[in-house]
Amino acid sequence: MSDLKLDKPLKRGDKNGQVKLIQEWLSLHEQRVGTDGDFGSATQAAVKDFQTKVGLPTNGVVDENTFAKLIAPMRAAQQPIPASGLSLGALVVAYAHQHLAQHPREVGGQNCGPWVRLYMDGHEGTPWAWCAGFVCFCLKQACDALGVAMPITKSFSCDDLAASAKKHKIFVGPGDSHAKVGPGSIFLVRKTATDWTHTGIIVSTADETFKTIEGNTNDDGSREGYEVCARTRAFGKIDFIII
Repeated sequence: MSDLKLDKPLKRGDKNGQVKLIQEWLSLHEQRVGTDGDFGSATQAAVKDFQTKVGLPTNGVVDENTFAKLIAPMRAAQQPIPASGLSLGALVVAYAHQHLAQHPREVGGQNCGPWVRLYMDGHEGTPWAWCAGFVCFCLKQACDALGVAMPITKSFSCDDLAASAKKHKIFVGPGDSHAKVGPGSIFLVRKTATDWTHTGIIVSTADETFKTIEGNTNDDGSREGYEVCARTRAFGKIDFIII
């Protein structure tokens, strides 16, 4: 079942199927309802409010037109970006900005919701921290746009990303120069010499700091956050993958 295709129109009284998906997208559009898979009076009212907001007939039924408006942010995040004249790093940053503009975030629980499933190949839930999934998704979009292979092996694990970067000799660790770290490169928050806990995409660098776009983070910069956001970080216990 695809999160971007409506199987059938949904209305009050329907249960299960894609009802939960509709409730998730309503909540992501600030029409807060429970994600219980039961299309009741609250969900119907939220659909009507959303339809009014986007200029659709207010009938409380999720048809193709209403569904298209609900999923429009995810469609926008996946639109191809013209690659002409851009480096891989520049394209990675461009795609990261394109996602950021659509405000991806969790809904319905820790590491849950349609954005998490997009970045994690359908997986969601507490075990599925999605920062690496976000990085790899943006990197894959950029590689596909240029028609080149991924420079590292796709993984949902920060440790695996580090191992792949070392194998391909594009890992920058403690004591290495940061001179080659630029836009589109990937940062890895180091816990130990063999354990990395969070990752994201570098937008720009300065002498002591760098700007990022990263998934599954929050105002504290945690790996167990809830959204894609832009941050400023200091060089410190950070390693890098050169893109």
